[in-house]
Amino acid sequence: QHSMISKSIERAQKKVEENNFGIRKHLLEYDDVMNAQRTVIYKKRRNALDGERLGADIANMMNDVCVSVVDDIYGAVTYDEFKFEVFRSLAIDIDLPESEYEKMSRNELTDYLYEQLRETHKRKAQTIAEQAFPTIKYVFEQKGDMYKNIIVPITDGKKQYNVVVNLEKAYETKGEEIVHAYDKTVVLRNIDESWKEHLREMDDLRQSVRAASYEQKDPLLIYKLESYNIFKEMLDKTNKSIISILMKAYIPMQEPDQVQEARQPRQRLDTSRMKTGREAVGENKPQYNDPSAGRPKNEPVRVEKKVGRNDPCPCGSGKKYKNCHGINMPAE
Repeated sequence: QHSMISKSIERAQKKVEENNFGIRKHLLEYDDVMNAQRTVIYKKRRNALDGERLGADIANMMNDVCVSVVDDIYGAVTYDEFKFEVFRSLAIDIDLPESEYEKMSRNELTDYLYEQLRETHKRKAQTIAEQAFPTIKYVFEQKGDMYKNIIVPITDGKKQYNVVVNLEKAYETKGEEIVHAYDKTVVLRNIDESWKEHLREMDDLRQSVRAASYEQKDPLLIYKLESYNIFKEMLDKTNKSIISILMKAYIPMQEPDQVQEARQPRQRLDTSRMKTGREAVGENKPQYNDPSAGRPKNEPVRVEKKVGRNDPCPCGSGKKYKNCHGINMPAE
């Protein structure tokens, strides 16, 4: 209870609380960087799930991809190399004379490439809808009462996406619902894969910037600068991947009889109430305890008395067991 001891304890507690506050503030500053990036990604993902702004987001991705492609190759490649790069990355064959290509500025070339990309995507979507509609029509008219949602396989030549489509909507929109569902599936899958990889890179970056304090530098400032560059590269890579897959999409040839119904995943079997003793083995299938059924009565096990070889035979002949009914038994 001495005042000196009380003040020493108070100063120690104050120092500990200041350290804990500094740690929490430090963690919050790092998390603010991730929270800003998380907001952008979740907004894109929410738009894809709702489907209302999916078309606008895809158009913005196309514009960003065109800007990125033109910035990378403008003035650095020949006309033939430019056409080859556009065909390789965007799967479009541009019909632009070489003389006009050399006269175009960076913005004019970007606008031209964007218009070509939009028109090609519309034609691609119309082709997929027209190709799938005959099968959709046959299945809806013949098996419409059996199927509610069906699976439509669409591929870009590398990966195959099993797109779940409502059969009635696909029939009413003449196949346009398939294109919308495919766009939604591709956007969601690429965003999820890129975001998971980005989180791993951000964890590695956070671990590596700790060494900056030994160089008299602020680790948080370096973390903010590097994380912005990594996030920008991730968005650019994701946009290119999404647009490339959408532009290369086609439906493999499929017969109407091969259409599969989209079902809910099966529930996992609950083995907590399963018997594993001789009762299950006897019937070659698992037995479950039914609370409503009555339990079998426990009956005593009857064991017959063993007859010795030299004992009288139980048949009453008066002979020994080994000379009567036990004559064929092997000797012990």
